[in-house]
Amino acid sequence: MYLAALLLVSGCFLLIDARWRLVLFSGTPRRAAAVLVAGVAFFLAWDLVGIAADVFWHGANEVSVGLFLAPELPVEEVVFLWALCHQTLVYVEGAPRLLAWARNARDGVGS
Repeated sequence: MYLAALLLVSGCFLLIDARWRLVLFSGTPRRAAAVLVAGVAFFLAWDLVGIAADVFWHGANEVSVGLFLAPELPVEEVVFLWALCHQTLVYVEGAPRLLAWARNARDGVGS
């Protein structure tokens, strides 16, 4: 269930990204992909350090698929990190456009 929810949310952000050409669908998709991979790699390294230090652990539950990439590192974690990084980039790229749209709507520009 958790993996399905993560994929659904990630898909929604991909649709937002594609509709407004914010990150992966912008004029610089390679750079955007590199930033996404770097973000996921950073947080994945963070997780691995936490796992090695016995700070992070994966408890038994009924919502995950039970597939692990490493001890205590479920596959859902990588999908979550991807969704988190992509979502953040969509917010960062979309916020200035949204604010400009709101400013223009308030000032009556374009009506």
